[in-house]
Amino acid sequence: MAIYHFSAKVISRSSGSSAVASAAYRSAQRLHDDRLDRSHDFTNKAGVVHSEVMLPDAAPERLGDRSALWNEVEKTELRKDAQLSREIEFAIPRELSQQQGIELARDFVRSEFVERGMIADLNVHWDIGADGLAKPHAHVMLSMREVGEDGFGKKVRDWNRTELISAWRERWADHVNERLASLDIDARIDHRSLEAQGIELEPQTKIGAPSLRMGPEADRLIEHHAIARENGERIIANPDIALNAITKSQATFTRRDIAMFVHRHSDGKEQFDRALSAVQSSPDLVALGKDGRGNERFTSRDMIEAEARIERASALIARREQFRLRGQAREHALATAEAQGLVLSGEQRAAFDHVTAGRDLGIVVGYAGTGKSAMLGVAREAWVHAGLSVRGAALSGISAENLEGGSGIASRTIASLEYQWAQGRDLLTASDVLVIDEAGMIGSRQMERVLSAANEAGAKVVLVGDPQQLQAIEAGAAFRSIAERHGHVEITEIRRQQSDWQRDATRHLATGRTAEALDAYYEHNMVHTAETRDAAREELIEGWNRERVADPEHSRIILTHTNDEVRALNVLARGKLREDSALGADVSIAAERGTRDFATGDRLMFLRNDRELGVKNGSLGTVQSVSAQRMAVLLDDGRNVAFDTKDYAHIDHGYAATIHKSQGVTVDCAHVLATPGLDQHSSYVALSRHRESVSLHYGKDDFADAEKLVRALSRGRTKDMASDYGQSEGMERRFAERRGISFRERIAAVFGEDLAARTKGAPPSFAGDLACTSPALGASSAPVQRKRRSRMMEYFAGLDVSIEETAICVVGDDGKVVLETEVPTEPQLIADALERFAGRLRRVGHEAGSISPWLHAGLIELGLPAVCLEPRHVRAALSAQRNKTDAADALGIAHIMRTGWFREAHIKTEDCYRIRLLLVQRRNLKRKFLDIENAIRHSLKVFGIRLGKVGRGSMEKAVRKAVADDAMTAGLMECMLRARAALWAEYLILHKLVTQLAMRDELCRRFMAIPGVGPVTSLSFKSAIDDPARFRRSRNVAAYFGLTSRRWQSGSSIDVKGRISKAGDPDVRRALYEAASAMLTRFKGRDTIKTWGLKLAKTKCHAKARVAVARKLAIVMHAMWRDDTFYVGDPDAEAHETDSAYAAKMQRLSLARS
Repeated sequence: MAIYHFSAKVISRSSGSSAVASAAYRSAQRLHDDRLDRSHDFTNKAGVVHSEVMLPDAAPERLGDRSALWNEVEKTELRKDAQLSREIEFAIPRELSQQQGIELARDFVRSEFVERGMIADLNVHWDIGADGLAKPHAHVMLSMREVGEDGFGKKVRDWNRTELISAWRERWADHVNERLASLDIDARIDHRSLEAQGIELEPQTKIGAPSLRMGPEADRLIEHHAIARENGERIIANPDIALNAITKSQATFTRRDIAMFVHRHSDGKEQFDRALSAVQSSPDLVALGKDGRGNERFTSRDMIEAEARIERASALIARREQFRLRGQAREHALATAEAQGLVLSGEQRAAFDHVTAGRDLGIVVGYAGTGKSAMLGVAREAWVHAGLSVRGAALSGISAENLEGGSGIASRTIASLEYQWAQGRDLLTASDVLVIDEAGMIGSRQMERVLSAANEAGAKVVLVGDPQQLQAIEAGAAFRSIAERHGHVEITEIRRQQSDWQRDATRHLATGRTAEALDAYYEHNMVHTAETRDAAREELIEGWNRERVADPEHSRIILTHTNDEVRALNVLARGKLREDSALGADVSIAAERGTRDFATGDRLMFLRNDRELGVKNGSLGTVQSVSAQRMAVLLDDGRNVAFDTKDYAHIDHGYAATIHKSQGVTVDCAHVLATPGLDQHSSYVALSRHRESVSLHYGKDDFADAEKLVRALSRGRTKDMASDYGQSEGMERRFAERRGISFRERIAAVFGEDLAARTKGAPPSFAGDLACTSPALGASSAPVQRKRRSRMMEYFAGLDVSIEETAICVVGDDGKVVLETEVPTEPQLIADALERFAGRLRRVGHEAGSISPWLHAGLIELGLPAVCLEPRHVRAALSAQRNKTDAADALGIAHIMRTGWFREAHIKTEDCYRIRLLLVQRRNLKRKFLDIENAIRHSLKVFGIRLGKVGRGSMEKAVRKAVADDAMTAGLMECMLRARAALWAEYLILHKLVTQLAMRDELCRRFMAIPGVGPVTSLSFKSAIDDPARFRRSRNVAAYFGLTSRRWQSGSSIDVKGRISKAGDPDVRRALYEAASAMLTRFKGRDTIKTWGLKLAKTKCHAKARVAVARKLAIVMHAMWRDDTFYVGDPDAEAHETDSAYAAKMQRLSLARS
């Protein structure tokens, strides 16, 4: 798993170190130390997979050579105790590939060290530890002096700050976690800083026998005790750490569980006693009473809150009946199913009626193989016919895939749904039906989040599962609790197995009678005993291979409990296929779990969800072709997928699988290897996957006899809930004894009026039950003052964006800063950094700039409430800041978002940006063309040659004639003339595109009916405005393009008008000015605006007249666009007698301009 390690130290002469020797060792190179005149050769060192020197912008290129760099450092430092370099070492998560790990390290080094002005010598090591697993880590040697073109300068004392080291440690954790999340890797690291809920514990390493034999002075043992001691102090300071950690996987616990956890995270008896006392006296520890074995059980306040929220959300959903379908939709679905040959049984029909015609909370408990998915498929048809949207969800990817395949309901994992919801995407609505399959595997906290989201959205929820199958990995048994409280329908008629006795056996397994089920399989010779597990494994593979050869069309799977056993069974199964020449040539693939040989014909299992490939964790297929770089697979559902193994290496052989991956799977034949890890729930799943036959194999070294096998496979490990201990035998009174106080009184004592307020609006049965034992929760009690804030904190984010990095600052609605960080400028990375504020982020502001359209679109797509701000308003708001830094600007933008005093910038459509790109590149080519002409003229002046006024077409002739007597100059000028001609040819291509684009656009053709307005002006105006509705009045457009006067006003005595503001797009302003000039000077016809402009020129001046006409043109063009009208410049002419006359005019205009 990913671990956190980040350390810093100084390499100095006082400790006998050499910068050159250190660099040679870390890079596994041979470097010569000029100061000592000695070579350091470490080329035999293994494990270095990447090595490079990263330079800041100011550093000279020569320091990019490792030998030159560190020899110059040695030369610069004169003191005998000089500090030569700072070394940073950090661990890279094992979950990453080598390339991903290198990119992770490079990105961090660049952003945290190189951009600060340090030279970084990065070396990534991919060593193999004693456990045979990779130990990837990176060494970074950093310069300690400022560097410029002339080399090293003064030492930068600011880089020695302790706060900076602490910030690097935190940023490394954030950097790694963001990258892991973006790669969809379920792992996280912790940098040991305080979290929102309290202090985190330091990860402790296991102390093995070698360290113990070395005695108390062993470094590893000393470090272990130091970490345990620190953890113990943290638990004493914050006992919630222990409670939260214990309840991650179990809702209730005993005193022994507390003691075991504290013992593992403390050092010595004295600290253990203090830590145990702190946890047991914590106000968040809730005593529930004794369990069936007489052990006193406890839970945490947080767990009780979670269960209370589950009760409230489920009760509110259950009271609604907004999704009750009429008979027409239901009858249509049943008729469609019958037409396809599917007739529901009585129990399936009852379940169908329950989920389609009942309340908004449907609960179906179905034994394995009873046709739950088939019933849901019919229900889906009814919901879709009624106009509803149906979504499916399951805990695991393979369960979601099976739900979709069996019912036709588009399904995803719950984790994926929650991630999308947190981004504001794919949110539930009041027309959604959410079907959750294998609901028994979902923990209480996750179930609460899903139900609360559905309740807030007004969606219908259908929970389907079997509490007796595999239990939730997380704490709680939410599905069982909800089913018991709100009632459910059962489907017990098993259809999967073909034989009656096998159906009976599955029914025994479902009801906890494992011994009776195993007896049936014993009687039919389907339980096989071997002397050892190895022998049992061999026998299982022999039986599997006989079936494969006899009936290759049948589907089959091998099941066992652990991944190690899966690996061993896969190797044996594959060996049988190799013996039968059923596989192609082997190709070694560096898979995520190690190197694997794959061949054509191999069975393959995907081990990670990938939406682009369309595979889930647990999807199975057959290899169609394979090379060292690429693989093609035919999935069991009939789809073909192909992928590069360097991009997706989460694969393994698919002959065997763990039982956890098989829940929801149906095959013709199953082969099960029993090991001591099996229990009642896993054996139920393993022995109910088949249609025709199942064979159970075990070794006597695991189970001495059949009785011990039955005992192991009958062990019940049903998860409990805190609320279970509030139930008496008859369910008449629900309580848990704790010094004579009932369970509900205990809740009232813990939560008081706060819980009473939370239950407001719940159905009478729910609120009444809570009120039955405590007046503090009763509806009849006197009004109370809430002690806590009912409104959730809202947050506002500010982004200071640059090309490479984006500074992020988040403030609460109270103005306090809660997050300051920097991430690379990628929408996904920004969204990941803001993920913790999902659902409470009000606005995310960023200033309009060159990359804002792309960034804004990406943030909106990821569900963030992005707001693009006008740059002028941002500059004005931030002008009072004392320091101009990225972090300060982000903070200022966050406060702008919080106050709401901002003007939102308009983000134009992609077509507008394409038009603008065309116009800008056309202008750039013309400028470069003129630059070359001017360069030619300037070059010839040296020889006293003045070209004078020559036309564009005659310039080449004039230049050649002027330099005809000078061969060298003539050659140079020929190069320049060819470049000039090439630029002009490309310019004409773009100019033609502009003209064609304008003539094909109806609005631009209307604009070009205005004298002086051509293709460039019309396209520039259209692309800049994008949407005429942006402006309430047409005269505002002139101000938007900076064609109105600046104004300074103070009191009643000063009111000064200045020159035009020149705000807005300069290209559009220039185009309008040129159009005005053309109207006034080149247009010979009659026009109202021209007449007005010429009069103005007589009283003012021609320049002011042109500006005024340009302003008038902007107003007129916007009005034409907004009102969908035509331009009539001659007052004596009628508007447009006929459309044909207007079309003829446009045709003449087109011919004239082309």
